[in-house]
Amino acid sequence: MTTETPPPATSGSSTSACPNPSSESAGVPSWQFRVFFDADCPLCSKEIALIRRMDRGRGRVDLVDLSAKDFDATEYGLDQSEIEARIHGMYPDGRVIEGVDVFVEIYSALGWGWLTAPAHWPGFRTLLDLAYVWFAKNRLRLTGRAPKMCPIEPSPQTSLDLPSEIHSGIRSKSG
Repeated sequence: MTTETPPPATSGSSTSACPNPSSESAGVPSWQFRVFFDADCPLCSKEIALIRRMDRGRGRVDLVDLSAKDFDATEYGLDQSEIEARIHGMYPDGRVIEGVDVFVEIYSALGWGWLTAPAHWPGFRTLLDLAYVWFAKNRLRLTGRAPKMCPIEPSPQTSLDLPSEIHSGIRSKSG
């Protein structure tokens, strides 16, 4: 699934859609594809370790840890809760994709595109998409972690915060 995201604002004279000083020279990214991953997820970390080995230090895939304390999704024009809910990737021009398409692009950028051929088969692709959606919805539970987003706070006025007249009336009727 491709979503059009405006390129994030950059400072200075850089023409890159997504600043990353360590992987860019003269404003042109050296990476072919950027992936946002959760280093706190054990399964995600194993996949990223494999990607690093396959890349062999060539920097074709820019790996951005969305669980890092200093990570700010808005710097990339993204929403934190959305990228935590499912994997997202970005092309150098700022286009964003998510889900199975991210894995297809990662392995294509690494020169292993043949490995993703089944992702292009209509029936099999549907199964891959369904499996990924299920995994994405359940990955925190499957890896023994709680959701990162804070629960909604209860309202200050709860059923127990009734006026004292009501409390005394309840007590007198029940006792």
